Amino acid sequence: NIPGNPKDGPLAARAINRILDAAKVKTAVHLCFGNYGGQTIQKGTWAKLMDYLNALQIDHIVMETAHRPPAELAVFKDLRKDIGFGLGVVDIKRTEIEKPDDIARAIERAEKVLGKGRVKYIHPDCGFWMLKRSIADAKMRALRLGRDRFEGIAA
Repeated sequence: NIPGNPKDGPLAARAINRILDAAKVKTAVHLCFGNYGGQTIQKGTWAKLMDYLNALQIDHIVMETAHRPPAELAVFKDLRKDIGFGLGVVDIKRTEIEKPDDIARAIERAEKVLGKGRVKYIHPDCGFWMLKRSIADAKMRALRLGRDRFEGIAA
């Protein structure tokens, strides 16, 4: 529970890095502020977690950003450049289906804030365990269409 207890970041980074060091594949770490029935269960900000994230020996991070305040994205400018940034563009805490144009704008906004090419991955904020399959499928379709619009690929 690092988002809820950022003071535990150094201990958690050491433990996670031991596991990551043994991995012979691309590695990623996911962090979010929790999702219990659509509710955020931890308080805090990404700013308090940057030292932890930068301590990880990781290929990329998978972050909850769709459900977070847009202004908070700027803290990721301080993420080590060798860590690929994964941008959450689908809010799994809501059942409303995102519009592809909104997803494309979220990617564009992140690129403006973080720099062109800094966003390496787009994804849902977290898992879809609490959503009906039809909603999860529709959200993933919207993610793909939004990515395609951002990249200028005709549908």
